[in-house]
Amino acid sequence: MELNINGKPVPVDADPTMPLLWVLRDALNLTGTKFGCGIAACGACTVHVDGQAVRSCVLPVSAVAGKSIRTIESLGTADKPHALQAAWIAEQVPQCGYCQSGMLMAAAALLESKPHPTDADIDAAMSNICRCGTYQRVRAAIHRAADTPATTATGAAA
Repeated sequence: MELNINGKPVPVDADPTMPLLWVLRDALNLTGTKFGCGIAACGACTVHVDGQAVRSCVLPVSAVAGKSIRTIESLGTADKPHALQAAWIAEQVPQCGYCQSGMLMAAAALLESKPHPTDADIDAAMSNICRCGTYQRVRAAIHRAADTPATTATGAAA
């Protein structure tokens, strides 16, 4: 089957029932998406499918054929970070860092749907678990990214 990952067509030879997470990590070596719990509870495996934040650990790869898949690898670069990545650093969000790729992808989906979210919007959208408990910093970073001038929700200059 062929998948559309980070804007590119990618041929994949995998069992259609294999979770998308394992196709990304093991077949395609896109290891930024993390395995956390395997039951879609923690959010470490969050990616975007057609612009929606989804938990890839329980999503069969056959369910995403023909859909647009976006992983953390496409969010930004060291030279040109996404507004969220810059805000994450400025607010010192990462502690152990394990949940961060999933958190960033959930936050990016939120900002794409609500460019200026309220605290309630953030609390509703950010169901990812952070074992270090940096939830207040996450909220501050999302607000900072939303308030970044000359930036769109995708992090590109306007």
